[in-house]
Amino acid sequence: MPAHDIAAARREIAVALLKALDRRHEVLDAIVDSDDHASAVATISAMLGTSQAGAEAVIGLSFGQVTKDSRERIAAELEDLNSQLTFTVEQRPGSFGDDLRLRPFSADADRDIFAARTDNMATAGDGSGAPAGGIDDEIRVAVDRVDSEDAVLFVALQNDDKVGLVFGDLVDGEVNVRIWIQPEHRKKGLGTAALRKSRAEMAAYFPAVPMVIRAPGASA
Repeated sequence: MPAHDIAAARREIAVALLKALDRRHEVLDAIVDSDDHASAVATISAMLGTSQAGAEAVIGLSFGQVTKDSRERIAAELEDLNSQLTFTVEQRPGSFGDDLRLRPFSADADRDIFAARTDNMATAGDGSGAPAGGIDDEIRVAVDRVDSEDAVLFVALQNDDKVGLVFGDLVDGEVNVRIWIQPEHRKKGLGTAALRKSRAEMAAYFPAVPMVIRAPGASA
């Protein structure tokens, strides 16, 4: 997971929190008037022009986080993040992740995206860094590991287009999460979106196991 994608995700949430605090009376009224949590998230997202993740962060604010001191800390973090990044959230709309979803990998239906990843990376799909084998062998090993509950593998979809793969490998009591995005879909924030979506999936498959994010580079 590239550091700039992680920083962009943090910045997006910081911006949403500051907007919400500036408009706290409107935000509180909107939440109180909402029928349920989902409708509150949708309302706050539209009101503040933020993603679902940003709206969730706003709804999750505690009273202890709305003091002047807390707002100053959020503003300082935002200033620091702005100094690290040369792009705006609007330039990487995929980072919102509202139109990205993950589904389990299918050996038959998703051979194409696995082959694309193997051609791009030129390494085995198990994260070892070893040279890639034949595509049939690579897929067989991946599926066997999933069946053995040592790994999970998801296809990242944006509007039903296959844009990448998310690997979760259980190693020494940790889940190594590796995200690969197709080259033509990079620099849009989709890695950030895939990471967000993967958190809940990894927690479901590997409850209470720490996640470690890996950012594999493409082959030359």
